Amino acid sequence: MPPPHYDFLIKLLLIGDSGVGKSCLLLRFCDDAWTPSFITTIGIDFKIRTIELDGKRIKLQIWDTAGQERFRTITTAYYRGAMGILLVYDVTDERSFNNIRTWHANIEQHASEGVNKILIGNKSDWIEKKAVTEEQGRELANELGIKFLETSARVNENVEDAFFTLARDIKTRLIDSQPESTGQSSTGGGNDGAIRPGQTPAAPQSSCC
Repeated sequence: MPPPHYDFLIKLLLIGDSGVGKSCLLLRFCDDAWTPSFITTIGIDFKIRTIELDGKRIKLQIWDTAGQERFRTITTAYYRGAMGILLVYDVTDERSFNNIRTWHANIEQHASEGVNKILIGNKSDWIEKKAVTEEQGRELANELGIKFLETSARVNENVEDAFFTLARDIKTRLIDSQPESTGQSSTGGGNDGAIRPGQTPAAPQSSCC
């Protein structure tokens, strides 16, 4: 059998209102591409990118969720398996920013305890349409006790930083604090542990038909 191409698998989740640019962020980060055409995510989608952090190859499995209310019962099943969550709002849409507290409450209700989070204010290049200031975003992040970045998928501003920052925080929490070479997931099992090569990631359990 050929050796695995990564040391750890980390699962990330993108959440936020419909139209804030979650799919565009994912496309930019994984494929270095951007499209102006808006296509609504139906239910759930994902992409994979392998990065290097501190000499370790980390395979990121990034799930992109639908923001519409009718898909919430599907997407909540994916909270539990996520090790890190990006909460995304649109800096030109104040309503999407105000809804972040609701999305954060969903994390508290459905996600694993201690999951890493980062707040993302997307579409920062639309300066003339900006409705939420960077200071407002930072204040909300401080209130929620999480990190914050403004990004633009269109001009590729801070997109790498957002995913790398979250991945590094997860690596610190789940991998660096654990004994080496146990042959088990680095938290001793469960859906919230970084998965080593050879392990099978547990599929999210859903009560939805």
